[in-house]
Amino acid sequence: MNEENTMTMQSAHEPLLLRDDHEGVTTLTLNRPDQFNALSGALIDALLAALDAIAADASVRAVVLAGAGKAFCAGHDLKEMRAQPEKTHQQALFRKCGQMMLRLVALPQPVIARVHGAAVAAGCQLVAMADLAVAAETAKFAVSGINLGLFCSTPAVPLSRNLPRKQAFEMLVTGEFMDAATARSHGLVNRVVPAERLDAEVKKLTDSIRAKSPAALALGKQAFYRQIEMGLAGAYQLAAETMACGMMTEDAQAGIDAFIARQPMPPWRGK
Repeated sequence: MNEENTMTMQSAHEPLLLRDDHEGVTTLTLNRPDQFNALSGALIDALLAALDAIAADASVRAVVLAGAGKAFCAGHDLKEMRAQPEKTHQQALFRKCGQMMLRLVALPQPVIARVHGAAVAAGCQLVAMADLAVAAETAKFAVSGINLGLFCSTPAVPLSRNLPRKQAFEMLVTGEFMDAATARSHGLVNRVVPAERLDAEVKKLTDSIRAKSPAALALGKQAFYRQIEMGLAGAYQLAAETMACGMMTEDAQAGIDAFIARQPMPPWRGK
């Protein structure tokens, strides 16, 4: 049976964030469709709590981020932000959101953004921070704070690490929407499919991930993000240490032995 956990309540009956667990894949769905899934402070708290729980849950092999309603995520909740205009509140909000974004990278499981509609500002940031992203042809992307007199400096962090520099800066200074095909060509998303095939394409990725060693994925993901910020020599030093640690795991030893003996791969495959 699938599980749906209420992480935080937006009313007596409607959770801000839905959690669904099925065959080792956890789907977290932003559930503020009337607000285009804008990231309120409470929704960010719910995401932080959910990601912390998932990090400690060895049964979770992959995570999918999704949005309810027409949009993936419209960014921060501007009405909520303007209702509390003090600088200390703004600082706390953006720091908390940054912590949540960093949790996606720190998570041992791969994270896939399932983008069916608009991903704007901090919503586009979520897509860029996910390890992988699959978009429907109807999806569109923008960092449109500049249109309101506010440069999207926090979304600029992952955008500048996903897209070529000039493409990222163009998005930031124009606020214009980018279609899904262009987002793929610039490296913001991995795959683009017709809307009716979106779930099937996400499942192809999660099925592939579930067939791999969780120990190898966790070690590899951690090293991947660490080496990106290093110089070449330091990156190779880290990579060599990670490979050596990987060789010490039971998964690697069993997998290599099976390969040499031309036997079926060990039981972790497909779980």
